[in-house]
Amino acid sequence: MESPLSKSGNTSSAKSDINQHNLGVADLKLLRVFKTVVEAGGFTAACNELNIGLAAISKQISDLEIRFGMKLCTRGREGFYLTEHGKVAYQACLDLFSSINQFRDKLNHARHELFGELNIGIIDNTITDPQLPVVSALGEIYRQAPKVSIRLHATQLDEIERGIIDGRFTCGIMPVYQEKPEFDYYFLYHEMAYLYCGDKHPLFGVPAAEIKESQIKSSQMVNHFYANHSKKNIFSDVTSTHAIAVQVEAVTMLLMTGNYLGFLPEHYASAFMGGNKLRALMPDNIEIATPFSLVLKKGAPFNSVMTLFSNALKQALIPVPEARAS
Repeated sequence: MESPLSKSGNTSSAKSDINQHNLGVADLKLLRVFKTVVEAGGFTAACNELNIGLAAISKQISDLEIRFGMKLCTRGREGFYLTEHGKVAYQACLDLFSSINQFRDKLNHARHELFGELNIGIIDNTITDPQLPVVSALGEIYRQAPKVSIRLHATQLDEIERGIIDGRFTCGIMPVYQEKPEFDYYFLYHEMAYLYCGDKHPLFGVPAAEIKESQIKSSQMVNHFYANHSKKNIFSDVTSTHAIAVQVEAVTMLLMTGNYLGFLPEHYASAFMGGNKLRALMPDNIEIATPFSLVLKKGAPFNSVMTLFSNALKQALIPVPEARAS
């Protein structure tokens, strides 16, 4: 749908409007709608999030474009994407709402009542891990600070990292294959992974005592794209395989074909082992421990909500370092 702005262009009055008037409550409402649309990936996907209709969202974005005197996004048959102005506006939204949350946090801290937002990116396929402290920690936040708004995103590793960098995520709970200078890491626990084959693989029915390392090294392996452990290459050159998977579920699907071996987290694979669909190979000798950490943008301060979450993780499980309260 074309907005009035896209038809008429950026008029001088529209350009000056944002400079002549301060941002008001109505502007903040429009900006929140814009932010939600961007993070949902389009107007239609944002309908459920905002609980309003497509026409209403379209009108509010058009109103925002007129208010700011710039086209923020393109939508229609060609799909949804941000213009260059839209990209700047979205980043400004993140900065603005971050500042508002910090302001609100300081006031509420003085009143000994916690408000604010906690946006967490967590690696997918971890709900089966009994070590995962997130459920207990979120329960503790609700008990101590029920007015805190929680948004939990289960997604891929690269998306969590991007979200932390650009400010969409307050923090991440994720495996750490290699520490990067853009982040601060707070160790939580180790996730154990073993080498598995599916029930159609030739090694599935071989007695454990008869399986040789040479048989494993000669087998085709699934390269789990993000799980880059040097220890994997001891058993096989995973970089030479034609089977590449991004997510744990995709690795499992490839194993089910009977053509490959691959590493899976023990907690995830156990459900399939109970149904005799997977088998761990030489588990006493072949295992990988992956550190899971609470991850924040480098130098990011801990506000009161983040401090509460960090401490709740620590109480639920293991040694998370004391949070630095801002």
